[in-house]
Amino acid sequence: MANVLHINSSVRNNGSLSRQLSGEFVAKLAAQGNTIVTRDLAAQPVPHLTEAMMGAFFTPADQRGAQAAADIKISDALVDELLAADVLVLAAPMYNFSVPSTVKAWIDHIARAGRTFHYTATGPVGLATGKKAYIFTASGGVYSEGAAAAYDHLSTYLRAVLGFIGITDITFVQAEGVAMGEEALAATLAKGRNTIEALAA
Repeated sequence: MANVLHINSSVRNNGSLSRQLSGEFVAKLAAQGNTIVTRDLAAQPVPHLTEAMMGAFFTPADQRGAQAAADIKISDALVDELLAADVLVLAAPMYNFSVPSTVKAWIDHIARAGRTFHYTATGPVGLATGKKAYIFTASGGVYSEGAAAAYDHLSTYLRAVLGFIGITDITFVQAEGVAMGEEALAATLAKGRNTIEALAA
């Protein structure tokens, strides 16, 4: 059995396809006996980085004072949560061609030198290896192909940053064209559910 970290980020509790489809997938994983840990970045957003937090990141643990330890506490918790997971299920709708700001804040906390990656003489190496990631996205238009593909800074960014920390086994489940009429919405939902069935088999 696997430890699954399920992260939601849509500001919408109702009508969010990223929440809906990722939730259906996670329910299937739970039914298989996997352990599920959930985090809702919209309901409980993590703080944006501050100068004090950044300073604590680069201060050795045995040299941090009480304030620095407090400044880094949330980041340490988020990193520990990610490293303990075998599977990451990230629900990230497209906002203005990229990820929600809450996802960016989460990434700023978990992309940590010495914890999820480290520098070597030949460049950085990811440390959060051996994990599988499923990323559920939703967008009003279609960005996986065609002329609008150049505007997709969501999947390209997530693939790059997760790869940077060592998570390279990534599957995207994209609900696209959800604002293009009822027929398009029904089609993308059906496609997403068919993908979920195949992934959870």
